[in-house]
Amino acid sequence: MKNQENFILAIESSCDDTSAAVLCNKKVLSNVVATQEIHKKYGGVVPELASRAHQQNIVPVVHQALAQANIDKKQLSAIAFTRGPGLMGSLLVGTSFAKSLALGLNIPLIEVNHMQAHILAHFIEDEAQKAPKFPFLGMTISGGHTQIVLVKDYFDMEILGETLDDAVGEAFDKSAKLLGLPYPGGPLVDKHAKLGDEKAFEFPKPKVPGLNFSFSGLKTSILYFIQKKTKENPEFINKNIDDICASIQFTILEILMDKLKLAVEQTGIKQIAIGGGVAANSGIRDRLENAKNKLGWTTYIPKFAYCTDNAAMIGIVGYLKFLEGDFAKQNVAAKARYKISNSY
Repeated sequence: MKNQENFILAIESSCDDTSAAVLCNKKVLSNVVATQEIHKKYGGVVPELASRAHQQNIVPVVHQALAQANIDKKQLSAIAFTRGPGLMGSLLVGTSFAKSLALGLNIPLIEVNHMQAHILAHFIEDEAQKAPKFPFLGMTISGGHTQIVLVKDYFDMEILGETLDDAVGEAFDKSAKLLGLPYPGGPLVDKHAKLGDEKAFEFPKPKVPGLNFSFSGLKTSILYFIQKKTKENPEFINKNIDDICASIQFTILEILMDKLKLAVEQTGIKQIAIGGGVAANSGIRDRLENAKNKLGWTTYIPKFAYCTDNAAMIGIVGYLKFLEGDFAKQNVAAKARYKISNSY
């Protein structure tokens, strides 16, 4: 099957983006993402609204993905979908659609762990990125997850450390909200940070043993800092927004890099690959690029399109599982909590 064309339709619906992609083996033919704008006025994702929007978006998104790939659904070899982790209502929409379509077309159904997909997105054949060699350290950084993973093979992964409370993406978004920036605030913090002084203000780094993370304390310290400064000067945020964002981002990136350095020290592995929405952050990309020269690391940074939630990353996992004949049964159910290390 490796030498023939295998067309995989992939569906991603773990949070608030409805996405469908078509892959021919490891190459992406289409990768369509429908972003839900409705959550902006609430300052965060509303699960019930997300699942309703998925129901509205999934048919046109799949139709568009097939049209862009110039593929008829009868040519599909299999359908891959996100089983978890994620919001249960959102996952149910994608899972139900994938199961029904696979049954109707009488083709294999392939379940995919969303977090594995963020890591394996590096194996999509694309001129803009290179694939790491096994073993390597993967760091998944997103709105819902922060993990350091030892990747021994495509489906042999071990979590070395993870967040004990909030995810790094949440720390970015909640900090942005405190500054009056609209949702999603993470990219806006990054934008302002480029214009500011990262040493202007100092925030404490949490003391968490081993390779685990914690961001709740940092969020609290930022809250108290903003409250204190705005009480002294109501115009403080407006006058210092760039410096505040730069200082917040600097602290968060220091936390991430400190843990990565410790992971390299403990494992002896100097191949680092990142994934997840926060992998689009310019600061972490710059840090990893600098680590090549300063620390002797070999770093792998995904293409922007494969950082945030997208179906192409689900498709590459689907293709790799297709080659192994690793298919799901029709009674497969969505899983809101689904760890990388116990996917099987």
